[in-house]
Amino acid sequence: MFSFRKKKVALTQSDAFDALAKITHPTAGKDLVSASAIKDLRVEDDNVWLSIALTAPSASLRRAVERELKALGARQVNLKLELTVPSDERLMAAMPIGVKNALAVASGKGGVGKSTVAANVAVALAQMGAAVGLMDGDLYGPNIPMMLGIRGQPIAMGGKMIPLSGHGVRVMSMGMLVEAGTPVIWRGPMLSQAIQQFLGDVLWGTLDYLIIDLPPGTGDVQLSLSQAMPLTGSLIVTTPQAVALADVVKGIAMFQQVEVAILGIVENMSYYICPDCGHKEELFGSGGGIRMAEQFSLPLLGQIPFDAQVRRGGDEGQPVVVRAPDSPAAQALIEIAEKVAVQVSKQNLAAPRRHRPILAPELKFVG
Repeated sequence: MFSFRKKKVALTQSDAFDALAKITHPTAGKDLVSASAIKDLRVEDDNVWLSIALTAPSASLRRAVERELKALGARQVNLKLELTVPSDERLMAAMPIGVKNALAVASGKGGVGKSTVAANVAVALAQMGAAVGLMDGDLYGPNIPMMLGIRGQPIAMGGKMIPLSGHGVRVMSMGMLVEAGTPVIWRGPMLSQAIQQFLGDVLWGTLDYLIIDLPPGTGDVQLSLSQAMPLTGSLIVTTPQAVALADVVKGIAMFQQVEVAILGIVENMSYYICPDCGHKEELFGSGGGIRMAEQFSLPLLGQIPFDAQVRRGGDEGQPVVVRAPDSPAAQALIEIAEKVAVQVSKQNLAAPRRHRPILAPELKFVG
């Protein structure tokens, strides 16, 4: 008796297009084919070469494309993501420093992991192909250089400072300008001047995103920054416990007052997963970020689990998205970075918004 093995049908360009039609474009709201995002597609000997146009960086899109095409029998997928991030036209007009979008990362109180979120979101965006800068606006407690493993001082050229780089991100911080352990004892006007210099006297180059790590609370730096430039948007970082959430309300009110779009809330240290048994423990309570997001009709961008690798990575200059990219904490941070980029893209492609300079609040004395 003879047995006949069915010959494998070669993958065709039409098959590839059908597979890509199952994947949603991150910002267009339709599939990749309908969005005319596929700029080049070639199939040869079950190998696929293609280019996809994007307005927001996306690691999940790359995974989805590779998954769908390999499920059809593609042996190798050679994918090029052509990223063109739309600019915040208000920012480009007000600040001729080559920055397309400026995003503030804020918190109502200290100790919630704001700088950790800022550093990892910046590195995640850079890993996805965006040009990213990170400005350490926490002048009293500049931790960003340590978190990104940056040592040394920026050099000056033509009266401007050249930012140092860490993990593909251009960085400027007061921690690079003062000796380690030296306190910064400045009043409001000096803080304002430092912010102005970090924006205007640094050769940032062309950036898709400038991430600004703000100090905790609502003070001089936040007000100076809102006066100096139109921010594209802001992220509010909190932890689930009630004492942290109470301070979030102040941060939200501040950004609303200075007319800065709040892109969403990030809940850090949401839970802990035991590495041995997999038990999930909510160390700082639960549901706080969700309730806060619902109360103010804001997106909950993500919940980041408590993970010792996040702490170790920050101490050793290896953000968790670099140190342990497949860990739950890293995956949550990468997803947050993608969501932020998509929101910024959609916001910029919509009707432009006007920027109204914010004056310092008038003090009223009762007596």
